[in-house]
Amino acid sequence: MGALGTAAMARMDDRLPWFRALSAEDRSWVGLVAQAGIAAFVEWFQHAGEGRPTPSIEFFGTAPRELKRSISLQQTVDIVRTVVEVVEERTGELAAPGGEDQLEQAMLRYTRDVAFAAAHVYAREAEVRGAWDARLEALIVDALVRGEVDDGLHSWAAALGWTSSPVVVLAGHAPDDDPQAVIDGLRERGRRAGMDMLAGVQGDQLIVIVGGADSVNAAARHVVPRFGPGPIVIGPEVSDLHTAASSARAAIAGLRAAAGWPDAPRPVHAEELLAERAIDGDDAARAELVQTVYLPLVGTPLLDTLATYLEQGTSLEATARLLFVHPNTVRYRLRKITELTGYQPTEGRSAFTLQVGLILGRLSETSVIQSPFA
Repeated sequence: MGALGTAAMARMDDRLPWFRALSAEDRSWVGLVAQAGIAAFVEWFQHAGEGRPTPSIEFFGTAPRELKRSISLQQTVDIVRTVVEVVEERTGELAAPGGEDQLEQAMLRYTRDVAFAAAHVYAREAEVRGAWDARLEALIVDALVRGEVDDGLHSWAAALGWTSSPVVVLAGHAPDDDPQAVIDGLRERGRRAGMDMLAGVQGDQLIVIVGGADSVNAAARHVVPRFGPGPIVIGPEVSDLHTAASSARAAIAGLRAAAGWPDAPRPVHAEELLAERAIDGDDAARAELVQTVYLPLVGTPLLDTLATYLEQGTSLEATARLLFVHPNTVRYRLRKITELTGYQPTEGRSAFTLQVGLILGRLSETSVIQSPFA
């Protein structure tokens, strides 16, 4: 058995590049495994007849746990194949006179059963690891949705191999398919596209976290087909997973308020739903509207111009008459409002958002809702 083990080691060193790349300690452990496998075959071969037990792979237990994690199933098969080749070449020396065929048939059965048993072990380990990964993924998604971000989030993400940035979160309705099948499909799609993806189904909602996309639109293009019917909302792009909670909050708030804009595109950005989110009670959207619409205009003639223009049904002439200015002055002021706020008063959706922002700004100066925007 010692000679066979030495011959098997020499054969592996000659034919297996991955074996040559191992450290001396790991190579010695593989050698012990090979010798233990040969010894197990001899023990198994002694039980001839129908009472012969099923081959066991307990001999792999001679290796430390660290080595088991670093040797893949394919490499395990390479080890078994090499040992079989060495034993088959010496069948004439090892078998009793006239027993060559019996030994070869026994070797074939033994190695076949060992290979199946090894595959079963690796499959069981993969299932356990897959279940653990799914749990980590669910914890990460839940933490981001709740906004409970701490150092543990990075540890969980690192365990799943997450290294990507920037990050964007999408929210929509889950399809009727099995939730785990949907998540697995998203993960596979992300792997093919070179992006990291984490997903979770919470009730009837599907939350998808995408990292490493070239753009928000690229992320959406790969993810949107996996959602069920209904609106899909894209949260703002953030720098990393640690700050993705804000993107998740915006996406989920947008999904909740999307019913207020039935003709919204699919997908729609959360920023495009600021007015609906604010009306629905999203404090972050309210604060953002006050910050972007009301505060840049307060204390200037632009605020009165905007209020009058909206109250007069976006009529230039009516606005000019009430303000005692030329219509061109109104046009100039409307352009300045667009530059300062990013919203164009002459466009329907923008005018609606400006109207909501204007109302919220006025309310923020009273004691009724002072605290959310303080």
